[in-house]
This record gives sequence, C-alpha cells and structure tokens, in this order.
Amino acid sequence: MIIRKSPSEIERMARSGALVARTLAVVGAAIRPGVTTAELDALAEEFIRSQGAEPTFKGYRGYPASICASPNSMVVHGIPGGYTLAEGDVLSVDVGATLNGFVGDGAFTFPVGEIDPAARELLETCRAALAAGVERARAGSRLSDISHAVQQTTEAAGFSVIRTLVGHGVGRAMHEDPQIPNFGESGRGPELKAGMTLAIEPMITAGSPDVFVHEDEWSISSTDGSLAAHFEHSIAVTEGGPLVLTTAPDVDLAALAGLSAS
Repeated sequence: MIIRKSPSEIERMARSGALVARTLAVVGAAIRPGVTTAELDALAEEFIRSQGAEPTFKGYRGYPASICASPNSMVVHGIPGGYTLAEGDVLSVDVGATLNGFVGDGAFTFPVGEIDPAARELLETCRAALAAGVERARAGSRLSDISHAVQQTTEAAGFSVIRTLVGHGVGRAMHEDPQIPNFGESGRGPELKAGMTLAIEPMITAGSPDVFVHEDEWSISSTDGSLAAHFEHSIAVTEGGPLVLTTAPDVDLAALAGLSAS
C-alpha cells in the first residue's frame, strides 16, 4: 500500500531531508586520501545525534553502522571500517536520518582527490539520471516513467543500470511501497498522486549491470569489478511538481565535490 502524506507531514520530511543533506556535506568535507570509512561513519553519527535525530540505518535489520560507505566497484551497503581512501577513489555515501518520526534518505558519490575523466563521466551521468527521474515524478505520471527516464539517461551515455536494486517509498519507515526500478518502459505501474513520497536512487556501473553480495551479507559490488556510482534523493509528489526533500539552502554537494552545477 502506498502511503500518501499530508502537507504538514511533507514539511516534517523536508526537515529530515535537510539534515541528510547537511550530514552528507559534513562527511563530504572530510573525504580525502588517508581517511577511513569508519572515521566518516563516526563523524556522521555524531552530527546526526547532535541535531536531535537518530541515524536510521544503525541497527536496521542488524546493520552495524550509521552510514553506508561504498568505494569504487562497491555499489551500495558498504559497511564502514578500516578501508582507507586513496587518491582517485570514488565513494558512495548513503545517509538516513530519522527526525520527529520521519525518515530522510539520500546518497551522493564523492570523488576522492583527483579522479580520471571516465570516473567523472560516470558520476555526472548518475547525477543526470537522478535529475531525469525526479523530473518525471509528477502527479498524473506513472511510476515507470521515473524508471524509464533513469534508464534512458544512463544507457545513452554508455553505462549500465543495475536491475536487481531499486528505489522505494519513504516516510515514517525507511522502506515503504512502492519499489522503484531504475529501468523499464514508460506508462506503467501506479499513477503518481500528490502526497506520495519516494526515494529515487539510480545505481549504475561503467561495465556489466551484474552484482554480487559480499560475505558480510550487506555490501554489494559489480561482478566484473567495474566502477559504480549511486545518487539518491527523497522527493514528494505535489500538485506543483516534484519537491526534492533532501536538500538544504546552505548545502551545495556538487560544488563541494567539484562536480558540475546541477
């Protein structure tokens, strides 16, 4: 069942989302060669709790950390630990924060120092795919219009969409209906209606779309070792168009990461 939110509930979700954006900025500012993903996790948890919120991921189905930190060929759900960032890495950072009963969920893939042009193109394409998906999240559209836009943008640039991982509804729970694939024909699935709140999250690779789950039963990487990227926004469908919830007026993640303006 898709749970639609009232305008006041969407306002509360926007506050959670703004905290996610600010947490990503705090983590992004600390990303540099020599830093471990465990250090980034500790930084994120301290910041989230300092704002009166809870790190949504910590303890979720036994997950042991406050963020997911997934380097290079690791797509999502990387458990922070002793991995030390190196020049030229890319790092997907996924953050969830629960504030006043509502969840914000967002992700950004950061370059570590200088990255090669192919890696930069992958990141820029994934950001563009997210923007294309968000643009289609309009009342009267169909759910698969989002999926199709993500796939079209990704594949037009020569990259692959991971087909076994999906976006999702979000609200009082981190995972609500519906699931949102990142591929498919347009014009299918539920009609989008004002009040729906969705986490749209393209996950793409520079090579094969196939992935595998590591022995920790969380981390997921590309099977062929190709570089991966992951960007995510929580959004609300409104009568006036899509409203991105995981932003804050004082945060510009693209500028922080040295990527192109949105």
